[in-house]
Amino acid sequence: MTRWAPSLHLHVLFRLSGVVIPLVCSLLPTSFAQAQEVEPGALDGMRARSIGPAGMSGRIAAIAAVEADPNLIFVGAATGGLWKSRNGGQTWESLFDEQRVLGIGAVAVFQPNPDIVWVGTGEGNPRNSAGVGAGVYKSLDGGRSWTFLGLESSERIHRIVLHPSNPDIAYLGAMGPAWSDGEERGVFKTEDGGESWERILFVDERTGVADLVMDPSNPDKLFAAMWEFRRSPWFFESGGPGSGLYLTRDGGGSWSRVTEEDGLPEGELGRMGLTIARNDPDVVYVLVEARQSALVRSQDGGRSWQTVNVEAGVANRPFYYADIFVDPENELRLFNLNSRLMRSEDGGVSFEAIGDGVHSDFHALW
Repeated sequence: MTRWAPSLHLHVLFRLSGVVIPLVCSLLPTSFAQAQEVEPGALDGMRARSIGPAGMSGRIAAIAAVEADPNLIFVGAATGGLWKSRNGGQTWESLFDEQRVLGIGAVAVFQPNPDIVWVGTGEGNPRNSAGVGAGVYKSLDGGRSWTFLGLESSERIHRIVLHPSNPDIAYLGAMGPAWSDGEERGVFKTEDGGESWERILFVDERTGVADLVMDPSNPDKLFAAMWEFRRSPWFFESGGPGSGLYLTRDGGGSWSRVTEEDGLPEGELGRMGLTIARNDPDVVYVLVEARQSALVRSQDGGRSWQTVNVEAGVANRPFYYADIFVDPENELRLFNLNSRLMRSEDGGVSFEAIGDGVHSDFHALW
């Protein structure tokens, strides 16, 4: 189990006629303030405006786009609701302002009919300032209106995976509360478009879903990364006996657990990120937080696993990141998301940083 100390960032500045002034005047002694009195008329031409912090959407936590029309993009912000672009990101409209929560953890678009959009609320990057949610929502008109579909106590829904051809079947990965125990976590499934949910994978009240992926060639085959975690005021506990990698081949009717005997790292595990190669679904990667964190790979659809990379930093700050993606046309090209965007061209053996000039902290990629 890994324990992480929190970080805190706070900046308050004001600008007066081009001069940046920290807002600390209330801390000055009274005698000093009186000695610095200025005639009010001398400030008539000066106007103060706040330059931060401002109300903002926070981290981008989820991205989904329409494959037949990549100009149509949906983006979920950690604390800023859901946004839609019809022109490849040049302009955006807000879709979620009228809902009860604005923390977004997952977005999924039903590709045969992009008017069907699913949203899981609650950010899945549970640092000390993470957005909190209250269930799952669905739109049938491209985001103009929404229906609440339950799971209100899940607090963080990190993944929604849709059946590729049946609009009524969806899988949901609930991470669950960060600060307390909670029953409404694990993998849930609906077969009636979200009117009812069945919890098909549950470990315990401290363990939720860190990642959930579907085999692109077989919608009944899914991998689920279960993660035991707990946040407290001064520490974050990542990992424990509840963490593990699970595989189903029958749509969640039964699950098998992948262990160190199959090739995973030894000892208790923490958070994991998953990805399956679309062009070769037998190739599966798992980024594993462990005593010796590692990137592991399967070339037989998950029956056996081999360690690819154990370099320091391959699983960078995993309680906050741990997302990995494989190029849909090249099973050797990987993208490892953390404080920098890392790319591999050799199946994860080595990585290089790309995306210079983009703000740090990467949590979503399409």
